[in-house]
Amino acid sequence: MIKKMGVKWNLRQVMATRGMFSTSDLLGPLAERGIQLSREQVYRLVTQTPQRLNLDALAALCDILDCGPQDLVEVVVEKKQVRKTADGSGPSTSERKLNELKPVRARILRPDGTY
Repeated sequence: MIKKMGVKWNLRQVMATRGMFSTSDLLGPLAERGIQLSREQVYRLVTQTPQRLNLDALAALCDILDCGPQDLVEVVVEKKQVRKTADGSGPSTSERKLNELKPVRARILRPDGTY
């Protein structure tokens, strides 16, 4: 079993509990705290899980929404099952079949059947 770590981004849910239903509701408060983001950037921040996030922006969001970082970012563990072969070593049967495939040279023939 392999553990893969992920995050769940809860900004939209926290905004809804605070009565903020539009992404533009964050533009002014973020600007007041020195965070200059475009309307499109704020939209992406609310609707998608960010891969990178400036800590100043996270602190500003926590201040605006009166919450902690743990309310916005939830760490989740995704368990992934690893398949093993019957003897526990080597590639699986499907991987072996894939490795046995070899490309076949294409022949392009004229309509009369000649090369």
